[in-house]
Amino acid sequence: MALPDINLPVSSEAERSQALNYGPVGRAEPPRRHGRGWLVALLILIAVVLAGAAYWYYRQPAAPVTANTAPPPTVTVSAPVQKQIVEWQEFTGQFAAVESVEVRARVSGYLTEIHFTDGQIVKKGDLLFVIDPRPFEIARDSAAAQIVQAQARLDLANRQVARAAELRVNDTVAVSTYDQRLQEMRSSQGALDVANAALRDAQLNLEFSRVMAPMSGRISRHLVSVGNLVTGGTGGNTTLLTTIVSLDPIQFYFDASEADYLSYQRAIADGRLSSARNGRVPASVRLSDETEWTREGQLDFVDNQIDRGSGTLRVRAIFPNPKLLVAPGQFGRLRMPASEPHEAILVPDEAIVTDQSRKLVMVVRDDGTVETRLVQPGPMQDGLRILRSGLKPDEQIVINGLTRARPGAKVTPQPGAIETAAQSDGDGR
Repeated sequence: MALPDINLPVSSEAERSQALNYGPVGRAEPPRRHGRGWLVALLILIAVVLAGAAYWYYRQPAAPVTANTAPPPTVTVSAPVQKQIVEWQEFTGQFAAVESVEVRARVSGYLTEIHFTDGQIVKKGDLLFVIDPRPFEIARDSAAAQIVQAQARLDLANRQVARAAELRVNDTVAVSTYDQRLQEMRSSQGALDVANAALRDAQLNLEFSRVMAPMSGRISRHLVSVGNLVTGGTGGNTTLLTTIVSLDPIQFYFDASEADYLSYQRAIADGRLSSARNGRVPASVRLSDETEWTREGQLDFVDNQIDRGSGTLRVRAIFPNPKLLVAPGQFGRLRMPASEPHEAILVPDEAIVTDQSRKLVMVVRDDGTVETRLVQPGPMQDGLRILRSGLKPDEQIVINGLTRARPGAKVTPQPGAIETAAQSDGDGR
């Protein structure tokens, strides 16, 4: 069936066919959607708006940045302590008795008496032990009787010599007889001398049966009880009865390293320790429960060679012990001067930072910048560390908050104070 003509305002047959929804070969095409046009228009509009916003943004003047940055960390700073001090060297050592005696029996016998209390203070000459004296009394009496016999024989020999001498003048007695009488007299004199020596030996053994204190000091416990057989004599198997040690004065032994010895000798040679040139080196010692150096003494012995095994030198000091508080064998701490009085800079040991083999302190400048100072630390003094070089007295060092201080960074310094050990003890009291 033929399609009716539709009057459309077209200018050509192709346009007419397209308007009638026919394809180019006369087939019908599906109708097209008209929404794509407004989508394109919307995209164009959005692009125009974005371009205008970008133009407006970049045309505006730059606003100041108001970032919320954190303030520099806070640290506590202080100037180092500067005071006149004497440097000290400290050593750990052990007390020893000036005199120590092992009391042994000099004669053999049974122990019958003990005349002391274990641990008491004894004086020289005090009676300590008694060994049964009866055998020695018998030996003494026997020696005395032998003296009487020897004296009688000597008297007889003297009279016979005198008579023979008178008869020899008249040539009544032969020369041989006179010589015989003279020889008997000399033999009797020798026998008398032997008897006298035996008596002295018997008396000495009798004295040895009473064991006396050979020195003053504190006695140990008795090692042999009453009733035991005591072996005496001069051999190596004699019986040890007890020991006695002197207490006043008392010695203190310690070992100094080779480095300490060299530094001390150089200080003497350089004139930094003139007190040691007199041969009297002062020293102080304190016990394990003491904090003050109240016990004063002096060095009295330095060994003549350094021990090859340990590399140390044995040194001895001597101290008075009038109250007998210190006992031999106790440990203590000794200090001796290592310099003359001089001005020194001291800082807390906690303010020193270790960087491998170097020692540093953190210094805060006036503008709050942290800097490092390479220092040479010395010994401790009053709870603080002596700095030999590297820091000026007017510089501010970080004493608290080292973990927040970085070299070259800014910090907020707060003033603090460095206290010595004496000040800390005073505040604590």
